[in-house]
Amino acid sequence: MNPEARASFVPLAIVGMGALFPKADQVGAYWANIAKGTDCITEVPPTHWDPGAFFNPDPKAPDQTYSRRGGFLEPVPFNPLEFGISPNNLEATDTSQLLGMYAAAQALRDTGYAPENTSWDRSRTSVILGVTGTLELVIPLGARLGHPLWRKALHEAGVPDAQAEDVVRRIADGYVPWQENSFPGLLGNVVAGRIANRFDLGGTNCVVDAACASSLSAIHLAALELAAGRSDMVVSGGVDTFNDIFMFMCFSKTPALSPSGNSKPFDAQGDGTILGEGVGIVVLKRLADAVRDHNRIYAVIRGLGSSSDGRGNAIYAPKGEGQMRALQEAYRLAEVSPDTIELIEGHGTGTKVGDATELGALTRVFAPEGSDGKRTWCAVGSVKSQIGHTKAAAGAAGLIKAALALHHKTLPPSIKAARPLEDAIPGRSPFYLNPEKRPWVPHGDHPRRAGVSAFGFGGTNFHCVLEEFAPAAAPAAWDGDVQLLAFSAETPEALQNGLLEHVPANLAWTELRDVAARSRAAFDGAKPSRVLIVAQREKTDLVKQLAQAAIFCEQAKASPQGYWASPDAVFVGNGAPAGKLAVLFPGQGAQYTGMLRDLACQFPAFVDVLAEADRAFAARNPGSAPLSEHIYPLPAYDDAAREANEKKLRDTRVAQPALGATGVGALRVLQSFGLRPDALAGHSFGELLALHAAGVLREDALHTLACLRGKLMAEAGEGSGDHGAMLAVQAPLETVQQVLNEEKIDAVLANKNAPQQWVLSGATAQIERAAEAFGRRGVRVLKLPVSAAFHSPLVAAAEAPFRAALSETAVTAPQTAVYANRTGKTYPEDEAAIRKLLATQLSNPVEFLATIQAMHADGARTFLEVGAGGRLTGLVKAILGDGAYLALPLDASSGKNDGQADLARALAALAARGHALNLKAWDAEHQPRDAKAAPAMTVPICGANYRKPRETQAVQQPAPARP
Repeated sequence: MNPEARASFVPLAIVGMGALFPKADQVGAYWANIAKGTDCITEVPPTHWDPGAFFNPDPKAPDQTYSRRGGFLEPVPFNPLEFGISPNNLEATDTSQLLGMYAAAQALRDTGYAPENTSWDRSRTSVILGVTGTLELVIPLGARLGHPLWRKALHEAGVPDAQAEDVVRRIADGYVPWQENSFPGLLGNVVAGRIANRFDLGGTNCVVDAACASSLSAIHLAALELAAGRSDMVVSGGVDTFNDIFMFMCFSKTPALSPSGNSKPFDAQGDGTILGEGVGIVVLKRLADAVRDHNRIYAVIRGLGSSSDGRGNAIYAPKGEGQMRALQEAYRLAEVSPDTIELIEGHGTGTKVGDATELGALTRVFAPEGSDGKRTWCAVGSVKSQIGHTKAAAGAAGLIKAALALHHKTLPPSIKAARPLEDAIPGRSPFYLNPEKRPWVPHGDHPRRAGVSAFGFGGTNFHCVLEEFAPAAAPAAWDGDVQLLAFSAETPEALQNGLLEHVPANLAWTELRDVAARSRAAFDGAKPSRVLIVAQREKTDLVKQLAQAAIFCEQAKASPQGYWASPDAVFVGNGAPAGKLAVLFPGQGAQYTGMLRDLACQFPAFVDVLAEADRAFAARNPGSAPLSEHIYPLPAYDDAAREANEKKLRDTRVAQPALGATGVGALRVLQSFGLRPDALAGHSFGELLALHAAGVLREDALHTLACLRGKLMAEAGEGSGDHGAMLAVQAPLETVQQVLNEEKIDAVLANKNAPQQWVLSGATAQIERAAEAFGRRGVRVLKLPVSAAFHSPLVAAAEAPFRAALSETAVTAPQTAVYANRTGKTYPEDEAAIRKLLATQLSNPVEFLATIQAMHADGARTFLEVGAGGRLTGLVKAILGDGAYLALPLDASSGKNDGQADLARALAALAARGHALNLKAWDAEHQPRDAKAAPAMTVPICGANYRKPRETQAVQQPAPARP
């Protein structure tokens, strides 16, 4: 048949997901680990096998493995009665079957079709899973059958029969016994069967074995089932909890495991893979049906290609031509071009031959001969770097990762690669390795798309094409790792008692998350007494925080109006708000590559702002890289490349629109929590952001003006041949003026930042003279990395074109007071006066000192810096000195710590001071469990098969010898 005549692919919707992977007991935790680049590989736990007995660094040592690391499932609380299993049968049931049901229940609840709900058609719901061969339970049950060999060996060794029987019994007791349920408990197909049985699903019920491609093979079969109309919904994915010594031995003797103990996909130093366990379940429907039924759709499967390698050198050796056929079929069926794919979740095991073969096949499909093979646009990676190779579940692990990346608009990291393979170096191929997450800003006129590969022994290849659905509909990506506890009361005494009642110090993290959610729901910021605590998983000491809160509450009893805060993220406020809330926006110089990365990756509204800024930047800078790629550049693997990225961002043409984009993005995040400032100001360029926040400028106008302002300021002075320079001086004003007068230096005070912080602007020669003169007097100076002498007559030429652009820009009267840099007073309401004041700001000094003093005089007592870094926070403190006010930055750690934690601290401080916020928006999708519900009787189940506790048999003493 002509390939063009082959059937098309029916698009599928992923409407639900369930996941159990190393260090992740549900989908949210799995995504959190991915996004944060968490390494989930550990030493072999005691539940699995004893490295002391089986580990040997010599790969050729018989019956031993040279690897002792892998990705292992942590125990989950399994209620056997909930899943229709008698506790007595747990030993006879492989954990693949148990945890398969557990994850399937997660996935069905995630769809809204809860297992206990009767409002959906179960008769046309199928279960098709990827499972390899028989299950781990076969190994101990089969081992018990070796007792004739044991007896023979003991007899030949001269061991008396009675003692030999004791030894045989002891060995047999080391393995689970055969019983009535052992046969179904060891069968791979029963992984799917138990799900269909327990949840009463009447469609097709089977498993597929395609080795490490099993889960994508299962999804391939599910797609055919849905396309044929035989099912309306399919529970699919992959299940693999087989990480015992037998599996380690299989991979050791191939040999395929990493001697260094780390899987480094697509890295030049990759030396092998690491084994992992996992259960990944997706619920699939035809896209049209999912849209009709108003399902939440994580991503759309547009095409799925499959192929075999055919004849090769070895049954387990990968073949690039075979992989290419799967890729080409996937893109043909999806009816999309590879140059629209911006993320590849590769098979990427970390083996030298496998990774090189895979990248080679990808490159030949994405950059065929005759194309521009040096254009780089697609991130490539593998979650195996974080969780290991989960074998039958590997394709599902990659599929869920890619679907969540599309859903949350984030390009996820692939860790552990220090030096990429040649085909994954930016500028040399279509692909680059992404070592840290980046916001996924759409490029071109196509939706975000990703590809997922899975390959298996026997030469079986699958590639899946995913596409985003409803780009603007995704909620914030909450991982639960940062919790905001909020309590309010009429008095400090009641507040203290409430803390003791609701927050026991020994809470498990899942319980703390529930307590925090209930506390935010009940919090009333208008009450006189307030306490807020920011807790980070595995980083904060709740006992210490509660003790600090109690101390602050004691202090509050003696003070009707006050605010207390500790470095341990405890915030207590008493009384009404002390004054107005002022928001400040930084200007040029605050920028750094990766600024506000965590917020950009967590809040889709931030990414939407970046996309809008990209469009404005592209219109002003045709042919340039997108603005977002300057802010979040492609990875750099050496200091020179990293410095080159910073230098590009320092260019005024880029820096100002970049600050505009991230400033608006941060503002959108804060507005989602109900932030409503009473006053606004910005430093130099930041004034544009303040005017936008006040409603004077629309967002599109802000981005356009930011690009124009940056271009005009960068080009100012070009006609004279000298753009000028700027010098920061740290000294009292009298000293600065004295030096300028004595040395007859022609420079202006461009930035009046603080009582001892001034910035001079002037001709380059004059600024160099000033630096030398101040240096002789021991005054601290710093030449600023700027392109011109901003806020001086040397940039006056920029005023006219900027004024002309403003005349064509819609402006409205401020809805919130905005304090102007030029005057230190509030902006007028007249539109013409607004335009004039903003235009003349370019070549006139920044009166930041006067601005902050005026805001303080008008009642501002809380100053929040919104944007990159905390420079303005330091200036406010230098201006106001000691006093009853608070100055704090949103980006307190300048990207060094978790941005979500920085955000939580800022919100907690504001709420403690009595400023109105909607704290219910924090971790909004988490539904706390009923605190009064009776706990279920559960058994901890991990990847290793369950064993009942057994008594150790006493040592049998031999009978005394006869005389």
